[in-house]
Amino acid sequence: MLSRLQLCRSPLAGDSHLHKNLLGLIQAAGLKNFPPPPVYDCEMPPDSRGKKLPILPKVPQYPAVFKPFKMQKKLRLMRGPEQVFNKLLHKQYGVIALIGGRLKYGHLEMIRFTCGKKLPSESFALWRVDPPWQPVTKKGQGQRMGGGKGAIDHYVTPIKAGRVIIEVGGPVEYAEVRKTLEEVAHKLPFKAMAVSQEILDQMHEDEKYIEDNNENPYTFKYIIQNNLGGCHNWISPVDKYWFGKHR
Repeated sequence: MLSRLQLCRSPLAGDSHLHKNLLGLIQAAGLKNFPPPPVYDCEMPPDSRGKKLPILPKVPQYPAVFKPFKMQKKLRLMRGPEQVFNKLLHKQYGVIALIGGRLKYGHLEMIRFTCGKKLPSESFALWRVDPPWQPVTKKGQGQRMGGGKGAIDHYVTPIKAGRVIIEVGGPVEYAEVRKTLEEVAHKLPFKAMAVSQEILDQMHEDEKYIEDNNENPYTFKYIIQNNLGGCHNWISPVDKYWFGKHR
């Protein structure tokens, strides 16, 4: 498209009819129609205390006369699906565990540092897990067998599959917090993933669709319940409860 200066210097500048037509093709600024900003239906914390994750205690606080107790591993605290804390309270975004595991104090501090530095200032974050409470014992290097249970080394928080670790909300899009939540999920000691409420609903719908539209009658659940092939002699005891889903 010719500018005014090029039009004046061109040999066609003498033609007034062509001059008017070329002037009508010059682009000009005009009104632009932008879509309205999204409306976020979320509850913000009443003050700035809920915007950042608080520091959790590293060791449980017991009374002065109470001796800290020791525990076994209790793998049942990490096996199976989470039945209670498996939903997002604010229906926005969060990080969920895909398998069972344990969270140490260092993992909780990693989550707090990452969310405090990289989440948008308009968002807020909430803990959905308890502080470390289960004691883990350990013996010193080079000690012989026997001598009783070792001393308490540190405390952990057991996690089941489907447990919500943290929850993020506020007037932000999922694309703004997705990278930070994926970084947190990648650094956890077990498999985890960043989700939004839409992703969580889609996962439940897909699982229900596969279960309802399965055309093979010989499912793993049917085989175990009817002891086909004498499978009770070699399967794990937990398979009788979760049918191969949670090990």
